[in-house]
Amino acid sequence: MKLMVRGLLGGVVQAGLLAVLLLIPAGLVPGGTWTWTRGLAFVGVYFLLLEVAIVVMARLAPASLEARMTKPASDTQPFADRIATSLILLSSALLLIFVPFDVFYLRLFPAPTPPVSGIGGALAVAGFAIIVTAIYQNAFALPYVEDQTDRGQTLVDTGLYGFVRHPLYMGILPYLIGTCLWLESFAAVIVAVLPVAALVARIAVEEKTLRETLPGYVEYTERVRYRMIPLVW
Repeated sequence: MKLMVRGLLGGVVQAGLLAVLLLIPAGLVPGGTWTWTRGLAFVGVYFLLLEVAIVVMARLAPASLEARMTKPASDTQPFADRIATSLILLSSALLLIFVPFDVFYLRLFPAPTPPVSGIGGALAVAGFAIIVTAIYQNAFALPYVEDQTDRGQTLVDTGLYGFVRHPLYMGILPYLIGTCLWLESFAAVIVAVLPVAALVARIAVEEKTLRETLPGYVEYTERVRYRMIPLVW
């Protein structure tokens, strides 16, 4: 129960941060509004899905939830991962801030049509589901990279991990693209290249660590060829 409560409170903080980065710029930017319907709907749906996922995880996969709730850094975290993680967080925050600036002020491209925006919403939900499933299936999916030998880390090569080596990052792709489309910004889809590039850099650091510390990982990379995108990379 304590784990669930901690997780739910963490979800409140995470959704609150999302709201700050997305909705405050929407209210301050010229032509913007404090009652941005799509932005409010996005934050609300994200918060609901996150809290439901936390409850389910706390009951069915508490070790996985516990792993994700560890502090976002470690003394044994490689310096390169500190940089990559910082870039992921910074570029993701900038992306969220950019969206309302484009929607209400810049208008670099015509807004997506309602059907395209609806597809974006579906993509975002699908990406979120992939992320949660990947975390559920891997109790060693920490928010940072480090040698987890002392935790008894074992190789996970089933479920989504049987298709790509980093399914959590795979889910981030449709989540980011779908979010930008749902919030009606084609330009933000282009800006989303920044956090994706940071993810690619993070994968390089993570794979180096796993090859050196996780028994069977080298053989796993030979069986599962694709890192993040099936049939592509």
